[in-house]
Amino acid sequence: MRKVIVGAFVSLDGVMQAPGGPHEDPTGGFSYGGWVAPLADEVFGEEVGKMFSQPFDLLLGRKTYEIFAAHWPYAEEGPDDSIARTFNSITKYVATRKGLDLTWKGSVALHDAAADVARLKQEDGPALITQGSTDLIRTLLANDLVDEINMFTFPIVLGGGKQLFDDGAKAAAFKLTAHSVSPNGIVIGQYVRDGAVKTGDFAMDPPTPAEVARREKMQREG
Repeated sequence: MRKVIVGAFVSLDGVMQAPGGPHEDPTGGFSYGGWVAPLADEVFGEEVGKMFSQPFDLLLGRKTYEIFAAHWPYAEEGPDDSIARTFNSITKYVATRKGLDLTWKGSVALHDAAADVARLKQEDGPALITQGSTDLIRTLLANDLVDEINMFTFPIVLGGGKQLFDDGAKAAAFKLTAHSVSPNGIVIGQYVRDGAVKTGDFAMDPPTPAEVARREKMQREG
């Protein structure tokens, strides 16, 4: 079976929008595009490289696909030539409900993201790695299709913008299997799926009269 691996660059307040540059995604009046670049350091680059060191195909939302397709096919002679050649040679699965110009070699449209990714996961093949693609990731989380999250948390608060998680994510437990902190304060964690969410209770047993009253008040207030 194939794994779905989310690669997420997020701010402390969970924003994912336009990490790579001001022109990536200014929708909603977002004015901080390019917030990753000033903090990117050698450790950050090494950890991103590790994520892409395994056999993989890309799993992208439409907007991220368009950003990538306008860049990576033309980057094989630049400083990122190695990853450009990799991206250009692998399969790119793109979730889109609209007609899309799939001129980037190796691109495949997915018209029903949840069903199509569930089917791909049942096949033999390399991992499916997302980059960006906030709406797609939310769909994957809502349908319990994510096996691993590689979270790169940057020490900034952006105050608004498209966020990684929303209320539609299905409850799920993850286990931290690797972590590091870069010189510029980027906290990098690898989280793998670990069953269902477990709950417990720190309350006194039996509860105090004050606690009973508090619970009754909560029920009345809804």
